[in-house]
Parts: sequence; structure tokens; C-alpha cells
Amino acid sequence: MAAFHRPTFWVVLGLIAAVSALPLATGSASLREDLFLILLFVVLASSLNLILGYAGYVSFGHIVFFGLGSYVGFFLVTALGVHLVPAMLAAGAATAAIAFLLGTAVLHLRGAYFAIATIGVNEAMRSLVGNLDFLGGSSGIFLNFTLYQDYGGPAGALTLAYVLMLVLALAVVGASYVVKRSKFGLALQSIRENEDVSLTLGINAQHVKRLAYSLSAVFPAMAGLLFFFKNGNVTPEAAFSLSTSIESIVLVMLGGFGTVLGPVVGAVVYERLRGSLLTSPLFRDLHVVIAGVLLLAIVLFATGGIVGLLRERSRVLREALE
Repeated sequence: MAAFHRPTFWVVLGLIAAVSALPLATGSASLREDLFLILLFVVLASSLNLILGYAGYVSFGHIVFFGLGSYVGFFLVTALGVHLVPAMLAAGAATAAIAFLLGTAVLHLRGAYFAIATIGVNEAMRSLVGNLDFLGGSSGIFLNFTLYQDYGGPAGALTLAYVLMLVLALAVVGASYVVKRSKFGLALQSIRENEDVSLTLGINAQHVKRLAYSLSAVFPAMAGLLFFFKNGNVTPEAAFSLSTSIESIVLVMLGGFGTVLGPVVGAVVYERLRGSLLTSPLFRDLHVVIAGVLLLAIVLFATGGIVGLLRERSRVLREALE
């Protein structure tokens, strides 16, 4: 496809892979943990960008797919003994199917109505999961750490989770490139600019939105399983955290919504900022508040985000950055 012939595509993927290889080469556990979070944010932001940036549908409850995938995959691993890799793929597929069904209902709504509906869906799912005994109820599911022996011990399990998160981050960035430069991506951007006009052009907007919604659900679902597999337990509060969903929007807007590189830049910048805030005695309990203020500032003064600002400054960057 055309996207694969652009040097920017390979530069971005190569840079992500090269930086992420550092903890594997040096054996640094702290660097691995930092980069694991950055890669997780890349996955969350880039997947959300498929529906927010390309189609213009602001989803405040996109974290619901992170939570659903976490529970589906965690149940397969802990209760049925399925290996992490097939469990991750199954979680992604199951969550995509659920997203397609949810999209049939909520994607008829637009604007604030859609945003509010996504919050309601997330809260409903959190309550449902928290009341299912076979999923551990409000206490969640805990991993028997002897299970790590199947992956070469705790060190092997953590390394596998990290490598899979890297692969997932590369996959979602690659998918974002391909979607943006395809007819499917053009249809989404047409919907974002004016959905009523896109209908007159013969675009089946509802079907296109459902497909984008399903695709955007696959990656956070698999990332959720990897995150909680590494942590050893999953709870409804952590899996369906509304604050994490809001932070994902900040990542997209900070880097530049509707661009491929924007969510990656936003993930790196925000994770560094978030890490500094969480370790500060003064701001450690205010990082979500600061994220909200940052989002407001972006909307008011820099709607194109960091990538948008760079593209405005230089014609060369405008052609190079997508």
C-alpha cells in the first residue's frame, strides 16, 4: 500500500523499535517499566485517534475496551490456562465484536450525546463486571504467580509482556498509517468534516463508523491484558478507570488529533510529565486535574497539538509529519 512507501512510516516505526530495544539490550528494569507505560499510552492514544481524530467522534469511555479485553484475556489465562499470546488475540477479537454491537447503538448519536453515552457504557460495564462472581466481583481476578513458570519465571513473563506491548504499539501505529492513507480513512475524515455531506456523497457513514469503532477497540483490549498480566491482578476500578480514559484524550489532543505521529508524541510528552507530577509531593494528587487544564489549553490555543504547531512552522515538516 502507499503508506508503506513513505519514508516517514519506517522512520517512526524504526525509532520506536530502536528506543524500546534499549532495556532488552541493557537489562535495565526501570527503563523497561518506563517504556512499557509509554508504549501502553501509544496504544491507547493511537487507537482512540482512529475514532476521535479520523472520524471526529469524542469517546470519553474508550477505556471500556481496555477493561473488557483485560477481563476476557485474564479469565482465559487464569481460569482456562490459555497461553498469553492466544488469550491476547482472543481478547482483541471478542472486544472488537462487542464494539461492533455497541457501535450499532451509540454511533447513531453525535457530539455531546455520543460522548455522554460512551461514559454511560463504561460505567455500566464496570458495574456489570463488578457484580459477576466468576470474574471475582468487586475484588477482581488475581493471578497465581506460579503461572509465570510457564513463561520462564517472573523475569521471562515480564519480558514477554514488554515485547508484546512493543509489537502492539508498532501494529497500532502501522494501522493508523494505513487507515489514514486508504479510502476507508478518507471516508472517516469526510464524516469528521461534515457527516451529512458525506452521506450525500454515497458514504455509508454508519457502517464505516462501526468498522472504525471495532478496529479502535482491538488494540486497547490486548494492551489491557498485557498490563494486568504484568501486574498480577485486575479489578473493575482499574480496568474501567474514567480518569485513564480522559488522559487518553489528552494524549491525542496534546500530540495532534487526526495525525499518525501526534498520539505517539503526546504519549511520550504526557508520560514524562505525568511521571514528574506523580513523584512531586505538591502535585502527585492533582495530575488528573492538571491533565484537564492541559486539555483546555490545547483546545483554546493549540488545536493542532504539538505536531500541528510543527507543521505550521515549516513546509518541510508539513510534508514529512502525518
